[in-house]
Order: sequence, then structure tokens, then C-alpha cells
Amino acid sequence: MGLKFIQEPEEDCLLGVWEIEEDLSVLREMVRLEEEEEQRLDSFRNEARRLEFLSVRVLLQRMIGPRARIVYDPSTNKPYLHDRSYNISISHSGKLTAILLSQKKKVGLDMEQMTHRISSIAHYFINPAERITDDETRKRYHLYIHWCAKEAMYKICDKNALNFREHMVLEPFDPAVEGTVVGHVDNGRIRDDFQLHYRRMKDYVLVWCCKKEIR
Repeated sequence: MGLKFIQEPEEDCLLGVWEIEEDLSVLREMVRLEEEEEQRLDSFRNEARRLEFLSVRVLLQRMIGPRARIVYDPSTNKPYLHDRSYNISISHSGKLTAILLSQKKKVGLDMEQMTHRISSIAHYFINPAERITDDETRKRYHLYIHWCAKEAMYKICDKNALNFREHMVLEPFDPAVEGTVVGHVDNGRIRDDFQLHYRRMKDYVLVWCCKKEIR
């Protein structure tokens, strides 16, 4: 399948998704890597991790050009572009890889394949103020939207000591195939509100947020 889509869901916000169906040799031929990236790729013993690594770089170069290169903050391991031309958020699950980019906005993205019994761990991330549907046919999906939305907010807030249950709350919403939901973050040090966009793609849930930085 390869590239599923690259789109601009809002101004200065570029979203791309890649479906991994290629083997390692094919993906490797599709991307230009620097020496440091080659070394990082060789350090992974797990083939799935290598496929993820390559698919991210193939997708990124399709989105903004062959010179795009990801480096990592040595203290947080957070990815960023070597030339700081875009803010970036990355997620992968199952066979899909997703990237969110913005030149002027902070970004947060999460994607999950709905393969787990998420109800068994819901008490770890659902705040008492949140409302989950009683409809058993949609409950699992509703929980996954909450989880992905909180992961996206966690990333956009630079992973600053946030507890998913205590410090993050989503306003009530009725889960649809795609839509928006408002999320709030408050841990005493960070207080912010986010409009998050979600989308269901078969058995995957994708949630993203772009927010203008306050300077």
C-alpha cells in the first residue's frame, strides 16, 4: 500500500500516514539516510522496529523533501528536524506510521490499533469527570479516542510530568467516525486547552492537535 495520504487538515498543519507493506530491502531503497541514521538503524535487532524507523523517514521525505532528517534530543529522546524547519510528532502502531508537521504551531499526534482490551486499564487514564458511552458497540472505540487524545496532549506539552487520569480531562462527546473534542491539561504548572481532531481508519484510531505557540 505505501502512502495512504498526505493532507493539510488545517492551515500550517501537514498530516501523513504510511502503511507498511514493503520489506526492509524495499524500504531501504526508498529513503536517503545519513551516516548517523544508518548506525541507528543497524542498532535495532528487531525487524519491526527497523521497518518503523524506515517508514517514518520514507514518509517524512515524501512530505517535505529528501533532505529532511530527524534527530533526537539527548535528554528527552524527543524527535525534531535537524534544521528546525518544522515541529514534528510521530506515531506508529501495527502496520501504520503517522507524522504531523507544522512550521509555526506545536503539534501532538497519536495513533493506536484497537487490538487490546482497553476497558481493563481504563481506570488508569479516565478521569471521574469524563463520560464514556454505555453503548457496548462503541465503548471500546470511545476509550481509544480518550487514550490517543491524552497521548497527543502529552506530546504537545513535551511530556511534562502529566498524569493521564489526574491532569487531563476531555469534555463529553459522542464518538463518530471522525470529529473534534476539547481537552484540558492542568497539573498546577501547565494549564492549557486543546482542540483535538480524531479519525477512525478501520481498526485504527488517529488523534492529532496543532496549536499556535504563545511567545
